Amino acid sequence: MKPAPFAYKKAKSLDEAVALLGEHGDARLLAGGQSLIATLNMRLSAPTLLIDINGIPRLDSIAHKNGAVEIGTLVRHVQAERSEAIAQHAPLIARAMPFIAHPAIRTRGTLGGSIAFADPAAELPACLLALDGEVDAHGPRGKRTIKAQDYFKGLYETDLGPQDILTAFRVPAATKSTRIGFAELARRHGDYAIVGLAACAQADGKGLKDVRLAFFGVDNTPVRATKSEAALAGGDVDAAVAALDLDPHDDIQATGAVKKHLAGVLLRRVAAQLMEAR
Repeated sequence: MKPAPFAYKKAKSLDEAVALLGEHGDARLLAGGQSLIATLNMRLSAPTLLIDINGIPRLDSIAHKNGAVEIGTLVRHVQAERSEAIAQHAPLIARAMPFIAHPAIRTRGTLGGSIAFADPAAELPACLLALDGEVDAHGPRGKRTIKAQDYFKGLYETDLGPQDILTAFRVPAATKSTRIGFAELARRHGDYAIVGLAACAQADGKGLKDVRLAFFGVDNTPVRATKSEAALAGGDVDAAVAALDLDPHDDIQATGAVKKHLAGVLLRRVAAQLMEAR
C-alpha cells in the first residue's frame, strides 16, 4: 500500500517544530521513521504534514555527566550499540540493544522514537522504567522533565502533549554495585517479544537491594512487579516467582496464562543474572 498524500517540512529548530505542531493538529514528527512509515503505508496514520526533525542540531549526542547517561532523541540504535559510554555506564541498555528488531532497522531507528512511540512490547521503554530514568520534552512552554514512572499512560499513550517533542532521556549511571539483567522470549530473533524483562538492582553484601523488575509484552505499558522485587531482594527466587501479580491479556502471540508462565521463566533467568559477581 501507499500512504495518503501529505506535505513535508524539515524543521531547523525545536521551536519551529513545536510551532508547526501547533499549526497542524494532525502533523506527525519524523525521526527514524521505522514505526511511522509502516503506519503511513498501511494508512493507519494519515497526517497532512510530516515534520522532519533530523536537521535539528544537538539531538544525536550521548553524554555521561552528573552521575547520569543522557541520550539524545536522534541517537540511532546502531550508534548506541557502538557507544563506549553506554556500554560502560548504561549496561542494561547495551544488553538490550541486540534484541531490538534487525540490523537494517537499527541503522535508521532512533532511541527517542522508541521511547516516544511507547510500544508495550518494546525493549527500551522497559529499560527506562527499570533504570528509574526520566524524559526531557520541549513544548510551547519550554522544557520539562518527566519521570519514567509518570511517563507511560496507556497503550501507545504517554505524558507527552500534542506539541511536545521528546528531546532526550536520562538514566542513572551504573556504579560498581549495579547489577543488571535482561531477557526476552520471541518467536524469532528480532520480532517483538512475547514477554520480556528488564531489571536493575544494587549489590548489598550477599544480597540485593533496590530491585526493579520491568516486564514488557504483558500489559498496555511496561509494568513493575513490585511484590516480586521485594521477594527477590530477600533472596528468595521461588517466592519472587510466586509473587508475580501480572495479569497479561491474550493476544495473537499467546494467551495470558502462557505469558504469565513465561514471565516466571524469565524472572528466574534474570534473577541469576542479577546475582552474578555480587
